[in-house]
Amino acid sequence: MYKICQKNRDIICRGAAKKGGIKELVASNTITKQEKCYNPLDLTFTFVDREDDLDCKAQMSCGHAVTPTSLTNWCRRLLDQGESRFVCGGSGCGAEWTLAEVCKMGLLTPEETEFVSFSLTYYICCKWKFCPGCGSSVTRENESYLNVLCKVCTSVKGQTFEFCWQCLREWKGARPRKDRCGNHGCCNQSLKTLKECPDIIFDSVKGVNGCPSVRACPTCGLLVEHSKRHCKSLVCPRCKVKFCFVCLKIFTECIKTSGISAPWSSGVAPRQTSIPVWQKK
Repeated sequence: MYKICQKNRDIICRGAAKKGGIKELVASNTITKQEKCYNPLDLTFTFVDREDDLDCKAQMSCGHAVTPTSLTNWCRRLLDQGESRFVCGGSGCGAEWTLAEVCKMGLLTPEETEFVSFSLTYYICCKWKFCPGCGSSVTRENESYLNVLCKVCTSVKGQTFEFCWQCLREWKGARPRKDRCGNHGCCNQSLKTLKECPDIIFDSVKGVNGCPSVRACPTCGLLVEHSKRHCKSLVCPRCKVKFCFVCLKIFTECIKTSGISAPWSSGVAPRQTSIPVWQKK
């Protein structure tokens, strides 16, 4: 369904319109309308008979009470907002819950557990990195540029200390830059993947030649790989936008001039040479 590319730490997601495929993964990132219920005979839960900000039923480690449905929906909202920690939404609380506690108390299905694991992996690998100077965790204020300021090192050294988000070495060369720093061997592994990946041969879509097997989502930039089956479109598991893998147009635009299993009138979009940055509204 999806895999984490260990070499460049990009998340490659396999799109498949089949059972167990990407549709189920994306569908799991929607608000749960079907009410989940705890088993009253399960003694591993601490049941309560009071109301709370997240509704009531069983008690979390912080003391607040939730139903599995309210907990699941709350944690999904946190993930949608780009959070990598599960923090209690109870008034004045702010306690952090572990992933194990969320999975148990939320009665997460295998699909929901997979989506949560996928999201957390992405944020851990791509949103935070460790400064090569002091080892502290740092996030980028501007995701368009590779030079990152470490405030801890800057304070200790008494001078500006920046490192490269890409090669994780002290920054060398002119700044700001989007492609690489001045260190030998620094390169954008995502762009390298887009440049060197083989072409895809679809099982169902005919007349498509020269289409790369890996694409960067035109909305958020996540690298995705098509399953080769069914139609040429897929839904990005991160931003949930459906787009055509061949022409890179949003699905609603693509189908205006092309069938779901036919080449777009303008042909195959060329290999991407830049990674789109997600402009969240």
